[in-house]
Amino acid sequence: MNQSEFAALHDVSRKTVTKWKERGWLVFAGDEIDVGASNANLKRYRRDGAPAVTQSVTPPLKGNKRKTVTQAASEVTLAPGESADDAAGRILTGAVELLDFDEARCFKENYLGLKAQLEYDRDSGLVVDVTEVAKAVGAEYAKVRTRLLSIPAEQAPRLHRCKTPAELQDMLQEIITEALEELTRDGAGNPT
Repeated sequence: MNQSEFAALHDVSRKTVTKWKERGWLVFAGDEIDVGASNANLKRYRRDGAPAVTQSVTPPLKGNKRKTVTQAASEVTLAPGESADDAAGRILTGAVELLDFDEARCFKENYLGLKAQLEYDRDSGLVVDVTEVAKAVGAEYAKVRTRLLSIPAEQAPRLHRCKTPAELQDMLQEIITEALEELTRDGAGNPT
């Protein structure tokens, strides 16, 4: 399938397909696009994934006519050997095995118990929010980055006096060690 056909298949512009190609999301078999592999890449890399597409049996109508098929219905594809009734049952049940009343009640009680345990652990400090940890780690990395980036401006005159590569290496080692020790002292007094 060529890029124009692939664009029509996904109902996007040819320019969009060119961007996908530049990003390396399309897989080519010679000059033709490998539709299955490219769709897998789109699903992996695009923010909303790749919409489910099927190749139509009849050619699409030319022009700006509205589509009469709803978005949900356009994403339905039949598996090989699957009837329309089987597909409808699969969609309605969500391919999930239904539980009887007692099993469902047991499942619900287990869920509520685990949820209460999680809330207790969060309140007692045994569990922390990942976003808070990420924010704290990000702040520490910002301090390290700022400190390390300030070294050349602060130490350039001192480094300029070095006469041999070994002397320069020793001085750089000393400067970096001092900076890291300073950052360690700053972090020791601030539990986050």
